[in-house]
Amino acid sequence: MTVAKFTRMIDGDKEDYQFLEHLEKEYANDVGARLFQALQALDDSLSGYQVTRLEHSLQCATRAYRDGADTDWIVSVLVHDIGDMYAPYNHDQYAAIVLAPYVREQCRWVVEKHGIFQRKYYGEHTGTDPNAREQFLGNPYYEDAVYFCEHWDQSSFDPHYASLSLDFFKPLMMEVFTRDAFNSSVVQHNARVEMCNEALAEKRNNAV
Repeated sequence: MTVAKFTRMIDGDKEDYQFLEHLEKEYANDVGARLFQALQALDDSLSGYQVTRLEHSLQCATRAYRDGADTDWIVSVLVHDIGDMYAPYNHDQYAAIVLAPYVREQCRWVVEKHGIFQRKYYGEHTGTDPNAREQFLGNPYYEDAVYFCEHWDQSSFDPHYASLSLDFFKPLMMEVFTRDAFNSSVVQHNARVEMCNEALAEKRNNAV
């Protein structure tokens, strides 16, 4: 069998759906490679900043790496603006949906809400509420989102910053996006991991 037999899903049989399920699993295993290409495309996306969206993403991920962040955080930061090209008005939610099967709930939530938290820095200039983030006060991940925006996101538009390359992060991407989707040991509902690890940060920074 090279294609399913049906033209209407209601007519498909077990053979059809087992065949398609196998192909879908193979295709899903390549999501990391496709996201890598999508990140490359950010080099030609939204203009007006002093750096491209790709460089911004690399700066964010590099700052996370140099802070001693774990793999979930680094990859989440790297792809947090991946939706800019296709979902400019809800890019944060777009990225969160992509990440949801593969990273901790903590990271997914922060990426999903980062657009709201970022208003702190520009809301007063654009007629949006700079304090909109306060609706999430009391959420266990609130301070993580504050740190994400303050130290990794809003500060990463520097054309002179020495970012690590996209190729440097590729193995981490492949590790994350080949995990078993929605595995409870990966998603870890209600778990909190510290964003920074001083010992790991020192080791990484001394190795450069």
